[in-house]
Amino acid sequence: MSETHGSETVDPTFGDGSLDGVAEHGGAFRAPDTMAVSAAGRAPGGTGGRSPGRQLSWAGGWRVVRPLVNAVVTLVVIIGLWWAFVKGFGLDPLIAKTPADVWGYLAHGASTGSGATSVWGGLGRTLLDATYGFVAGLAAAVAVALSFVLSRVVAGMLLPLAVLVRSVPLVAMTPVLTLVFGRGIAATTVIAGIVVFFPALVTMTFGLRSASRQSADLVRAYGGGTWTVARKVMLPSSLPALFASARIAAPGAVVGAMLAEWLATGQGLGYGMLQDANSFDYVDIWASAALLTGVSVVLYNLIAIAESAVLARFSLRDAS
Repeated sequence: MSETHGSETVDPTFGDGSLDGVAEHGGAFRAPDTMAVSAAGRAPGGTGGRSPGRQLSWAGGWRVVRPLVNAVVTLVVIIGLWWAFVKGFGLDPLIAKTPADVWGYLAHGASTGSGATSVWGGLGRTLLDATYGFVAGLAAAVAVALSFVLSRVVAGMLLPLAVLVRSVPLVAMTPVLTLVFGRGIAATTVIAGIVVFFPALVTMTFGLRSASRQSADLVRAYGGGTWTVARKVMLPSSLPALFASARIAAPGAVVGAMLAEWLATGQGLGYGMLQDANSFDYVDIWASAALLTGVSVVLYNLIAIAESAVLARFSLRDAS
């Protein structure tokens, strides 16, 4: 994004105060008169007579409300399709449960001491396992993506290994991972982290490589090294990719945690649903699936709210 004042073109860049507002003009880098540029950018009449503060307030409020609206609409659509599927195909009520059946089971079952208590307890365990896998997988994806972008040698060494690991089905890898990491939280973290890692790696690599070449050259012109370019240019410009990775990773971490619980730890909703299938406790299965679906939708949109707030702050900082 650029601002024009007379014949000067200002290219805002990420970084500390020593680099902000530096412009490229006539092939040479120099520091423009930022006060003049700021005054030009805030010329009267630019907002059509409306207060900029009020516009920003409305925009900021909508950024928060929109993901909440999306979550409500998504849940309503899912519930509607669920009800239509059960009723439309005339499924046996003994096996297929409606949203009303599941709601009654979850809302009143815990107070009466029924199996709903184990569903709520299993959900807490699954969310804990998913959180560990989410953080570990996303952090590893960012670190590996950054190493890919900064070093062709590292990319050449690690990329074939990543492709090899990705090509092996996770269900087939789980027994080996269980032997190596045991049946505790370490195994759950690794399994859920693998589910998170590969989609996040692809997205983050693309985001880091999309950084502005002009901004990187500017940092180097002021004596910045490779890591300075990564910190001041690549990482800030990849924030949209980071949040996109996080939105995708949140439901994936839940699925990975359930897989680990099913095949490795014997805890949480993953193992509970396996037991329910063996004991024909269908309402427990439907309740677990409904809870996990709702939690995944909520987590996705909570990350969207955080994304809107963070990116709005960066844009406001650059515009000020």
